[in-house]
Amino acid sequence: MQHDRILTNGIHLHYVTQGEGPLMLFLHGFPEFWYSWRKQIPEFAQDHKVVAPDLRGYNESDKPTELAAYAMSELVADVKGMIEGLGYDRCILVGHDWGGAIAWNFAYAHPEMLEKLIILNLPHPAKFAQGLRTPQQLLRSAYIFLFQIPVLPEALIQLGDYQAIASAFLAMSVNKNAFSSEDIEAYKDAFAKRGTLTAALNYYRNAFRQGLTREDWRTLEVPTLMIWGEDDTALGKELTYGTDQYVRDLRIKYIPNCGHWVQQEKPQLVNQYIREFIDG
Repeated sequence: MQHDRILTNGIHLHYVTQGEGPLMLFLHGFPEFWYSWRKQIPEFAQDHKVVAPDLRGYNESDKPTELAAYAMSELVADVKGMIEGLGYDRCILVGHDWGGAIAWNFAYAHPEMLEKLIILNLPHPAKFAQGLRTPQQLLRSAYIFLFQIPVLPEALIQLGDYQAIASAFLAMSVNKNAFSSEDIEAYKDAFAKRGTLTAALNYYRNAFRQGLTREDWRTLEVPTLMIWGEDDTALGKELTYGTDQYVRDLRIKYIPNCGHWVQQEKPQLVNQYIREFIDG
């Protein structure tokens, strides 16, 4: 794997890359960085140019201080600039968690730039909006409201050598063995970099101010695969039901006995499903 930086949308993003061929771009979630795709990068680098960036605000990427810098429109523009900056006009886009949210929005903004779309454990925005009207999903998403408070979430996450980061991975996974102590330390170290914690929380703060819901989701024409760990404690499986109302060419693969961190808990199965989708 090679490390590099690219100028896109006025900021520099750090990324890891391996392989040559058509572009596959992998977008991580919270509280992660490119490392979340460590079990996918070598697999798909066999026949693709795989690129896994640190999203803006994370790890080695630039960390703008303004709250508005984390608007969804800016995150989408980062992806567009990265694809073009790498010398491509299309890619296969893969996103998990917040990376999935960006990927959904990118697909609507620039469908002509996508060969295929792959989403891991992040519902279609319309389905998430519907879920937030239910008591069970509101309870699961209570942390979003906590994150709106200034300063306090940062202080809580830093307590006990970033114990909250370790807890997020271990408490939200079924297969605890998916995360070694070295993996957990890597995530802690990434978040301990100056400015990262507030930047990552600003994704949630900006989303809350922009409004978490909208109604004008047209039918998406990009061939789409959703992979879903069924035991996700933050996002209920029911949020996937009815996604075919919004995506014309949709496939969903459910993975039992698996939590939110699906590509890390069940990497071989996730890689198999992605391979079947992109090759078929």
